Amino acid sequence: MAEQTSSATPQPTELWVERTGTRAYTGRSSRGAEVLIASQGVPGAFTPGELLKIALAGCSGLSADFSLARKLGDSFDATIRVSGDADRENEVYPQLDEKFELDLSELDEEARERLLVTVQRAIDKACTVGRTLQAGTKVTLSFDVEA
Repeated sequence: MAEQTSSATPQPTELWVERTGTRAYTGRSSRGAEVLIASQGVPGAFTPGELLKIALAGCSGLSADFSLARKLGDSFDATIRVSGDADRENEVYPQLDEKFELDLSELDEEARERLLVTVQRAIDKACTVGRTLQAGTKVTLSFDVEA
């Protein structure tokens, strides 16, 4: 029996945060994921800026994953560190720095260089978070209040 694929467009994931305490929120998705968000120094929670950085690193990793797995095998190890200090006067991150940590010792120098170029291209093409940060984006805010 042939497997049927659905041509229906998947429903977009709904995202929201709920206040759970003083300067503390829980981010939720309609897929059941949760993340704790709070001020810096609150144990077990991320700040919004930390989540931004993690989103960038995660997006880069996911964008590069296929290229890396094809060359290194499905069980390769990777860590992507991301950093960048906030400019508190203007409340922006003027620069975010990512660093991939990969063991490419099994590859010769030419193969390493080719792989890194391929990975960079994959990230440049497919990392929506990085592309959005580089391009800038319009953000709108509205209110739904009970009177």
